[in-house]
Amino acid sequence: MVKYRRARVAGACYFLTLALQNRGSDLLSRHAAQVRQCLRVVQVQLPFRLPALVVLPDHLHLLMVLPPDEADYSARVRKFKIAFVAMLRQQGAHEVLTNAKGEANVWQRRFWEHLIRDEQDYCNHVDYIHINPLKHGLVARVQDWPYSSFHHYVRRGLLPIDWAGGAGVEIEHAGE
Repeated sequence: MVKYRRARVAGACYFLTLALQNRGSDLLSRHAAQVRQCLRVVQVQLPFRLPALVVLPDHLHLLMVLPPDEADYSARVRKFKIAFVAMLRQQGAHEVLTNAKGEANVWQRRFWEHLIRDEQDYCNHVDYIHINPLKHGLVARVQDWPYSSFHHYVRRGLLPIDWAGGAGVEIEHAGE
């Protein structure tokens, strides 16, 4: 088995991207409420904060802040993926098949992780998360995508409702 080198800093903030095996699926946006519910369940088991999140049809981006004495974001990702698959099975909302290793046909095995280095890096990733539905052509304005922490930022007065206007913003990221 390949041992991936991942940054592990206790109490740090990480940008994470989790993707479905079927990148043409809309499973996550159809079940956005269940995505949030599964994240809350994991937060109770293994605490973390979610300063920013966007649920897209076939992947999601989030910022995860770990408690000061913990660095294991992988365990949280694993528990979330398991919880989401269990919810799909329980609700019969999606045919969940397993391979010879017992892995469900829902998530890609790996996920993208980036250790947030400083305040500018943090702000850049919050912006990236919020602009993502526009970047993927899902909406004409950021405010029109319902499955985003963008709306929380607007309610708190951190961003204007017309942030990023209606025109696309060129933001490149190695995670996609």
